[in-house]
Amino acid sequence: MIFNSSRYNGNWQDKKLSELGEFRRGKSRHRPRNDPKLFENGTYPLVQTGEVKSADLYIRTHEACYNDFGLAQSAIWPENTLCITIAANIAETALLGYPMCFPDSIVGFNADKDESSELFMHYVFTYIRKAIQNSASGSIQDNINIDYLTGLNFKIPDKPYQDKVVKVLSLIDNKIELNQRINNELMAMAKSLYQYWFVQYDFPDANGNPYKTSGGKMVYNPSLKREIPKGWGVSFLSEFMNCNANKLGKNHDLEEIKYLDTASLTENVVGDLQNLKFGRDNIPSRANMVVKENDILYSTVRPNQLHHGIIKQPTKNMIASTGYAVLSHKSDSLLNVFFYLCIIAEENIQKLIKISESSKSSYPSISPEDVLNIKMALPKESCLLVKLSKLLNPIFEKMSENQLENKELSRHRDWLLPMLMNGQVTVK
Repeated sequence: MIFNSSRYNGNWQDKKLSELGEFRRGKSRHRPRNDPKLFENGTYPLVQTGEVKSADLYIRTHEACYNDFGLAQSAIWPENTLCITIAANIAETALLGYPMCFPDSIVGFNADKDESSELFMHYVFTYIRKAIQNSASGSIQDNINIDYLTGLNFKIPDKPYQDKVVKVLSLIDNKIELNQRINNELMAMAKSLYQYWFVQYDFPDANGNPYKTSGGKMVYNPSLKREIPKGWGVSFLSEFMNCNANKLGKNHDLEEIKYLDTASLTENVVGDLQNLKFGRDNIPSRANMVVKENDILYSTVRPNQLHHGIIKQPTKNMIASTGYAVLSHKSDSLLNVFFYLCIIAEENIQKLIKISESSKSSYPSISPEDVLNIKMALPKESCLLVKLSKLLNPIFEKMSENQLENKELSRHRDWLLPMLMNGQVTVK
């Protein structure tokens, strides 16, 4: 089978993918793979299948590092190696942004520079990914092997034309990646502002100086078990937020909804939404919570996976499943940016994860009340919250604009890619 054979590319060569470069399976010989002895004081980056799937074009972050013992049972692949997942998330691809190790659930591809490039092969796999996933679906573990990869046949144009295709597609992907990196920096900036003002308590005092550093009076609070600024009190989130208040009634007149399930939102990044048509699709009974501008969503199912976000530009008729706590401010939704950062502060996330781990359900979960019971130190007057929110809202609005632009760019790329790969559209 030749995946991209068409009447437009008859002059391209038929080649096995193994003719374009070298495929080598990752190494992770030691068992168990999560043995702490592999990672203690580690310095050698390790990429996993989930990180390949979540990357844009390049893998530029990693969670784990091997130490010398870990490296001895693995290997380091050079920068720009194409990573191809063969287990769990099958046929997902991304290029190494710097040298890394990877396990045997990933295959690395290094191109013969006269024949192809890692970037072109990335787009080849993007084109054939669904076909590969469908062929593997139903196996015990839904996986493939290196022999399967190297035996795949494809219509391949000559190298100069491959480079033209790569240039068109990578321009789009590089812009998507740039927007995501900007958003990462913006989120870091927002978190730093929150930390500086409401954790370190160095908000601007009456003279514009950092409160605590400038000698502002602090008093011990037994409820929070730490010092807070004098005159501040302790509040619960429930004092300010309603939860799951806006529900879709039975007598609605919507013909279509954009359904937000718990996989569609990860750390403030909204992914693809399901389009469901009433009367034609089987609408889940849980798809009943209307999402409005500035609403905060926090997954009550598997909260350790960090499915949460603040919705600045909701899609028309966006409905969330009851796997979320949908939080709306009782009076001023522009303050929600502050409360969102409070909810996702590391201390509070860890508390929610700990609650979920003690739950009696079949998988870790929390209740909406667990989110509403988050405690925080607040000034008696809201002017400080208003002042910080005025700084934070433009940051989150810009992040939302970048996300929407990335969705549009992704649609253009996904429209172009198959036509470029089968020769239907040509590049001059």
